[in-house]
Amino acid sequence: MTTNDLIARLMGELKPVSPMAVFGRVAAGLGLGSIASALLMYFWLGLRPDMATAMGTTPFWVKFAYTLALAAAGGWAVKRIAHPLGSIRVSLALMAVAIIVISFLAFAELAATPPEQYMAMMKGRSVSVCTFNIVMLSLPLLIAAFWVLRGLAPTRLTVAGAAAGLAAGAIASFVYSFHCTESGMPFIAMWYTLGVLVTGLIGAIVGRYVLRW
Repeated sequence: MTTNDLIARLMGELKPVSPMAVFGRVAAGLGLGSIASALLMYFWLGLRPDMATAMGTTPFWVKFAYTLALAAAGGWAVKRIAHPLGSIRVSLALMAVAIIVISFLAFAELAATPPEQYMAMMKGRSVSVCTFNIVMLSLPLLIAAFWVLRGLAPTRLTVAGAAAGLAAGAIASFVYSFHCTESGMPFIAMWYTLGVLVTGLIGAIVGRYVLRW
């Protein structure tokens, strides 16, 4: 058998891949990771006790929208970077817009508050655990995101790891919002965002090793 015959035979055995294959793997991996994170939150931290009352307030839905926007952009980043030479610029831009909006709301809230209360608003009641809890809740999601990417074809491993980390942190912040009773925009803008960025950094560092072919 000649080389050309071998190539022709191998090519003849190739089967077309569904255009939805990548989306399906990303959705399955991050979906299962989200369930695992939600269960961890429920049994470790528990749902906020005033959920029914909180759902009637604007801050609850602002926090909901902010974390959901980050989660959607993060999930899209994982899908984009799963392709060879994939780019996450659009996802990062969307995340930046969400952060700018929440920062604007935070500054507006601070502007309407006496200066002596600034520190209390930024620290809230759970500053010592907020970012840590988000990072912990992101771990099942980070593992799931790495599983997703290892079965696909990322070529920029550090960027892919960062995308996995940002997605994991963002979805974890969304999950954590159902436990957290903080409603101040300065607190959310600072500590929720930090939790997402820390997880993104962890993903970037670990991903360059875990995602090697």
